[in-house]
Amino acid sequence: MFPTTEQLRREWSEFRRVGRLLAMACAALALVALGLLHASGNHASCDGPCPDRPTAPDGTLVHDRFSFLHRDMGAHGSITVRLTSMTGTLTYPPPHHDRIVPGLVPWAKAGIIIKDGLRPGSSYAALMVTGGHGVRMQYDYRHDIAGSTARVTGGAAPRWLRLTRSGDTVTGHESADGRTWTRVGTARLAGLPETVRVGLFATSPGDLTLRETGLGGATEQVRWTQAGGTFDSVALQGAAAGRWSDGAVGERNRTDWEKYHLASGAVERNGTITVTGAGDIGPAGAEDGVSPVERLLGGLTPALLVVLVVAAGFATTRRTGPTAGTGTGAGSRTRARPRLAAQAVVVAAVTFVTALLALGIVIPVGLAILKGNGVPVIGVSAFTGTRLVVGTAGALALAAVLALALGSLLRRAWLAILVAVLAVAVPYAVTSIPLLPDGVAQGLLRVTPAAGFAVQQTLVEYPQVVAHYAPSAGYFPLPWWAGAAVLCAYTGALLGLALNRLPRGDGGPGAAVGQG
Repeated sequence: MFPTTEQLRREWSEFRRVGRLLAMACAALALVALGLLHASGNHASCDGPCPDRPTAPDGTLVHDRFSFLHRDMGAHGSITVRLTSMTGTLTYPPPHHDRIVPGLVPWAKAGIIIKDGLRPGSSYAALMVTGGHGVRMQYDYRHDIAGSTARVTGGAAPRWLRLTRSGDTVTGHESADGRTWTRVGTARLAGLPETVRVGLFATSPGDLTLRETGLGGATEQVRWTQAGGTFDSVALQGAAAGRWSDGAVGERNRTDWEKYHLASGAVERNGTITVTGAGDIGPAGAEDGVSPVERLLGGLTPALLVVLVVAAGFATTRRTGPTAGTGTGAGSRTRARPRLAAQAVVVAAVTFVTALLALGIVIPVGLAILKGNGVPVIGVSAFTGTRLVVGTAGALALAAVLALALGSLLRRAWLAILVAVLAVAVPYAVTSIPLLPDGVAQGLLRVTPAAGFAVQQTLVEYPQVVAHYAPSAGYFPLPWWAGAAVLCAYTGALLGLALNRLPRGDGGPGAAVGQG
């Protein structure tokens, strides 16, 4: 079954006809041209230079905007408070989006925080009560630890919160009565300076709502919100003496609601402190005007179509002359199976190398263009970047082998092309735009071979970040390795079936009709 070097040479000689190589060159050109066209057409929307986006200590883009009543704290100390209530404001809620009403979004936050200064993006650890997710300890933007399900809205009991610093280590505890404490979590903040800021904070992210389109899909609408927490019984250890400083991380009081109705900030009255704020603390995503790297792969759909057509056509080509063989019966069957295997190797290798070269051009060049245009891009690790390039090339190669196997099984080029396009290209294309309900789009990317293109995803779904986690927003329902496994399973099964069902009387599609 394994092809020999001579068989590989013969199939390569057959494949490299001008038409096929030209088609593969067009696939590569589509990947590069459409990707660079996307990059060139995107520009920063600011009037003049855009302000720098906050970046975390690891270099990733983040949100970091909240009201902060703070003091200095040394290398060892603690803050203990009782959060007695939370209130909030929702602007223009559905269905008519024409009113301002009281309320809290699920990830509204009020609590205590230890932070490396006031610079947006600096290291922090916070313990908070949220609008709908109970008590949480979050640190350095990406990390979220669940505590109890306690709430302080609607007349619920107050909640005690405590953060303790010991060098680079910050530990969070919560309590219902201020006497019996439960540890929520511990964070190690490498490089935390000797003096940090400690205090009370409040923030509230935009509330995401989805507006249905005519075809069952949805587009995103983000509503501005505000949250406030009321505290008492504030106790500090290891903090500098003096008065609290009422400030903010990031901007505040820029909206009309804050200017003319309720300003964000801190108010101390009758032994209680109320801190009100808007914004968020967490990772930035594609819904924030930040471009993920995979947006440069707009040419993948036409490239995939070309690859499927070429591969299915290659499987169904009958040839004459020096590359053809002869025979009937078992001998012909024996020769046909390694012949199909050789075709699969050639198709996969040519597709992989072609895609790898195209991706190796469009990704770095496109990123340079976006950067020059002032468009922020979500950073990725070296492993993720390599997986994006190599994995996408590999997914195209597997799709090509799948189309080749279909051609061998169905023996009609047009039918093989139709089935391959409907199974791979159509699910991938229609789920990338908001035409289908999210559930349908996610289902297609779970059960069809198009699941394999999850290898391109660099976006991360964070439970503590409000976003539209759907294929139309760039989120595949399966992790990259599971999506790749689905595509491998389809390709392996079809190729195995094609190898096993080659007819005894001829060498299969593309096999002998004459003696070489």
